[in-house]
Amino acid sequence: MKSGFLLDPSVTYLNHGSFGACPREVVAARRALEDELEGAPVEFLSRRSSALLDAALASLADYLGARAEDLAFVHNATMGVALAAASLPFGPGDEVLGSDMEYGACELIWRRTCASRGAAYRSFAVPFPWRGDEAFLAALDAAIGPRTKVLFLSHITSATACLLPVGKALSLARARGIAVAVDGAHVPGHLALSLDDLGADIYVGNCHKWLCAPKGSAFVHVAPHLHNCVVPPWASWGLVDEAYGTRLHEAYAGATPLARRLRWLGTRDPTPFLAVPAAIAFVRRETGPDEAARLSGLAASTTRRAAARLGLEAFDHGGAGLRMSLVPLPPGIDAPALKARLFDRHRIELPTTSHAGRCFLRLSFQHYNDEGDAERFLEALDLESRSSPP
Repeated sequence: MKSGFLLDPSVTYLNHGSFGACPREVVAARRALEDELEGAPVEFLSRRSSALLDAALASLADYLGARAEDLAFVHNATMGVALAAASLPFGPGDEVLGSDMEYGACELIWRRTCASRGAAYRSFAVPFPWRGDEAFLAALDAAIGPRTKVLFLSHITSATACLLPVGKALSLARARGIAVAVDGAHVPGHLALSLDDLGADIYVGNCHKWLCAPKGSAFVHVAPHLHNCVVPPWASWGLVDEAYGTRLHEAYAGATPLARRLRWLGTRDPTPFLAVPAAIAFVRRETGPDEAARLSGLAASTTRRAAARLGLEAFDHGGAGLRMSLVPLPPGIDAPALKARLFDRHRIELPTTSHAGRCFLRLSFQHYNDEGDAERFLEALDLESRSSPP
């Protein structure tokens, strides 16, 4: 599988969770679309792009267990969270509740939006290390208050690689009349997902991480009752059609309320979105049960072995099947310096994260990774932890 990607062979790439590597066949599909666009820009963008995007959304909807009319493409999950914060109804005196494991940029979006509306953003502490779904749900239940209007949760957390029980959290929130927005940045292509069954008010996810689509491809899934509430980042021709009751721009701006708000945000390159079906075809072909088990098993075993070599206990991450996990680091270690040494001396690419006063190395395993990559990482960690103790 390594030859099916464009990754530098001199680098042991264990950071698919940050920027997923794109398979050669998906890169080729996107480049063919770029050539088509550049050969006839007006024809492609002004006359054909909306129909092409409809077809790509139909493919994505089938993969995600959703209706195509409830989906729109955006460039990344953070942009989708910004749309959720702008669009969900809350105001003065209300509260948005999130966990203390949320992605920093997304938390900042909610804090700024709340401040502008006279609302409050509050985070609750998730028991950590992970203690199971029931401990999480008990913490969430205790945190919900009379002013809580919106619940914001990650499906798989970025810094801690925990699988949160969002389905059970949704049930709890719905029983109290609370809207729910879910950041599923790490889920598509990683775990099975049925958005219609999940039933979040707004769910956002990246296609350019575990789904292996081109960079800048993501989606937002909006419950039907909120389509007319979506606030785009700026007005463009889809909203002009809506405002004046015309159909002049449907060929590129779309015809439904959600499409009119999010499809044509000025001139932008739609080819990352249009290559998503090629990425779905790749993932469906290559990620059978055996391969999924191989990758999650490789993540779990490598994490356990690394923690043991450091004299520490590996963490539970809240669910089987994850291909992303944390290696705890000893207290006092200079984690960024360790990360730099692992790359500069050993050409191992991975991120460091931190939570609750602890630092970690985050490992991701995708199709192009194998036992040899795990061994190279473990050998390098041995060398660096011995030569540069905390």
